[in-house]
Amino acid sequence: MAPKDLLLALIVIIAWGLNFVVIRYGLDGLPPMLLGGLRFTLVAIPAIFFIKRPNLPLRWLIAYGATISLGQFAFLFEAMANGMPAGLASLVLQAQAFFTLIFAALFIGERLRAASVLGLLVAAGGLTMIGLESDQATPLFAVLLTLCAASMWAMGNIITRRFGNIDLVALVVWGGLIPPLPFFALSLWLEGPAQIQQSLLGIGWKSVLSLVYLAFVATMLGYSLWSKLLSRYPAGKVAPFSLLVPVIGLSSSAWILGERLSALQWWGGALVMVGLLVNVFGPQMLSRVMSARSA
Repeated sequence: MAPKDLLLALIVIIAWGLNFVVIRYGLDGLPPMLLGGLRFTLVAIPAIFFIKRPNLPLRWLIAYGATISLGQFAFLFEAMANGMPAGLASLVLQAQAFFTLIFAALFIGERLRAASVLGLLVAAGGLTMIGLESDQATPLFAVLLTLCAASMWAMGNIITRRFGNIDLVALVVWGGLIPPLPFFALSLWLEGPAQIQQSLLGIGWKSVLSLVYLAFVATMLGYSLWSKLLSRYPAGKVAPFSLLVPVIGLSSSAWILGERLSALQWWGGALVMVGLLVNVFGPQMLSRVMSARSA
């Protein structure tokens, strides 16, 4: 990969890793469903007037927006509002890789590879360790909500596979039209008119900057650069960079927010990362071993 493209990848990973700290700041001034509605309103408008709609049937655009945008962030924002630390959220959310494997096997008949199964088992052990510690350090309910967010991301991945070669930025922008109304309806139901009014009238600069970052840096800039990298290199060469997102998430939350994980959570997190590494690099390593043996 060319040095300038490595720099682009680094910018994306930092933007996405810091995303969790910014969500934490956003939730300090806005309730989770209202934050989600405002975020995706800014993602879609005014960008839809400048970016051509992707060539997709409306039902698939709705399915994408309902899973990756609405489902993922409704659960994630609610999890963090209920005590999920930003750094731990960045790590547990990576369970989407394993949910994607399971859903692909269930819904589109993809075969689970041995390395992927091993990675899944290792990561499941790590998540179990995090869950066992949750009664002490993090509410178990918040961990479960984050896993629900990961499952919605994974379902969106399965839906996206049906699209073939498509403009990722256009998909994100036009898919961003789907979540605002459901988010605002959920906000009205769960948070109530009084809290919505109080939050909007008393909105501070921290909340405004958080919304700007989430909409334009983490979403628009992040996906634009990621799409550019995917257009230049094979997905297998670009995707492993996403493993650095929880590294940035954990380190930035510790440095900026002062978050500290327990020893058991650190060990659990380490197992999740090992599982992800086995899932990403295991098949190539296994094929090399088999080739060496046959030779």
